[in-house]
Amino acid sequence: MHKITPNYLEMKATNLGASKDFYEKAFGFAFTDYGPAYAAVEGGPVQIGLAAGTEPPAPMPTFETDDLETALAQVKAANGEIVQDIFAYPGGKRFECLDPSGNRLAIYKPD
Repeated sequence: MHKITPNYLEMKATNLGASKDFYEKAFGFAFTDYGPAYAAVEGGPVQIGLAAGTEPPAPMPTFETDDLETALAQVKAANGEIVQDIFAYPGGKRFECLDPSGNRLAIYKPD
């Protein structure tokens, strides 16, 4: 079977400017604009795109960090809504939040 590897995550943004601002402040992302309705973070092992609109809804993106408490503080400082505070699960700890467009994100630190 031919190997297929995920390398791009596209999320919807009901307010593209607010979403870009959140990801820049919370995660330090730098976006490239591709017209008025699309922006992307490129160059990493998984690239991220924000597309203006609401359909189709995206799955929950998960981001790895080496400092969960600092990541939580950054998300709060960027006005991210925490929907589940830090909790343990088999293999690590994580928290979940919403971005300005309502995309639910998980930020985790493996054990």
